[in-house]
Amino acid sequence: MIKRFSIISSIAILAAGSAYGAGEGAGWEYDGELGSHNWGVISEDYGLCEHGQMQSPIDFDGPITAAEIRVAVDWSPSPLLMSNNGKTVQVGFEQGSNFVSGGETFNLLQVHFHTPSEHLFSNEPFPMVAHFVHASAQGKLAVLGILFEEGAANPEIQKLIDASTEVGADPVHVEGLDFDPRALLPNDLGVYRYMGSLTTPPCSEGVNWHVAQDAVAAHPSQISAMIELMGNNARPVQSINSRLIVAPPK
Repeated sequence: MIKRFSIISSIAILAAGSAYGAGEGAGWEYDGELGSHNWGVISEDYGLCEHGQMQSPIDFDGPITAAEIRVAVDWSPSPLLMSNNGKTVQVGFEQGSNFVSGGETFNLLQVHFHTPSEHLFSNEPFPMVAHFVHASAQGKLAVLGILFEEGAANPEIQKLIDASTEVGADPVHVEGLDFDPRALLPNDLGVYRYMGSLTTPPCSEGVNWHVAQDAVAAHPSQISAMIELMGNNARPVQSINSRLIVAPPK
């Protein structure tokens, strides 16, 4: 079951070496004049950030429907293709890793990280989250969010920390290293499900969101290192409005 965690201190899609969503278009930041409270007025292309009715992230609190959400993960290790643009640490994947939700197949494109988690649970974040971004053949997006809590060291997270000094904003293959996304999965993949948006400009809607109910472990020093790399890169929670939020059955 999900655990509350008090804070201890965008989707960008990476495919074929190019990215959009976290770096292209008008400049934006998480704080200051270009911060999240102003995204909707920085550019007319970002209007949904202010006026959208299905924005992400949200707080999983209040009325939630319990139902069995059938998801399946078929991921494989991939050569470590990594970037660190100062807003997030990101890893791209080769073709062949898939995520199935509601009978629809989505191809894994990339995973990126936020400190703290963007989605909240009764107004509490987790210290870190990984957002696995997938796309269907028709261009639909599905994101699987994996929360992190303090615990044992995670070898795959350590690879990113160790390689961070070698890479910048442009994706770089880290020689001799593979990245195994399966090491970031909880044993039980029950998920919260709702329709939302990108959490970075242009805040496009129609994203199929899934957030795992069980967290995985990373050592406190690893979480601190990821915070040092990215800072606070969590968008504030948005209004749920009339959306249906589905939780795993207890």
